[in-house]
Amino acid sequence: MKVKQISSKYAYPFLLDIHYARRIPSISWAYGLFDNDDLIGVCTYGTPASAPLKRGICGDKFKGEVIELNRLCLLDNKSNQASFLVGQSLAMLPKPKIVVSYADISHGHIGIVYQATNFIYCGLSAKRTDWKVKGKEHLHGQTIADEFRGIKNRAQAMRDKYGDDFYLHPRPRKHRYVYFLGSKTQKKHYKNALKYKTEEYPK
Repeated sequence: MKVKQISSKYAYPFLLDIHYARRIPSISWAYGLFDNDDLIGVCTYGTPASAPLKRGICGDKFKGEVIELNRLCLLDNKSNQASFLVGQSLAMLPKPKIVVSYADISHGHIGIVYQATNFIYCGLSAKRTDWKVKGKEHLHGQTIADEFRGIKNRAQAMRDKYGDDFYLHPRPRKHRYVYFLGSKTQKKHYKNALKYKTEEYPK
């Protein structure tokens, strides 16, 4: 097996047809896991959708260096494939960077791959709500919100179009992991600035 940087478009079939979210996130870097010449897994990184998230990890000083590992998807997910892909892709990313990623509790994930690649565990994400529309519960909350991207009051636009079918639903909390990329000095600065409490890995 080997890992190579790929064009984001080559990751789309994995993200749309295999990954449970079924949507394309912001992608700045994409990496593929190859078995000979066959693409068997993808890992993508991009700008977090939330500006408060970028500030919330290590403060305003380092907000521009925060990226999110936002998709990890493999055809068969055989033993060690995921950790090999993540570990190799982290080494290939430009530095310095602060990488954040989440393990979705609602899908039974606790972040084993992040534990295997020595991410720092920073507890559960904050309690939030998602936008939902009756009959479209299979869609991600951000996908629903994207329908009215650019409109000043999106929530009101949603209510005007969908009426009582539009509602807010508690978002499942996720396990939050952080990884620092850079020199020893840069990593030390990040660690000292980390605003989240470091906790033991969940089991």
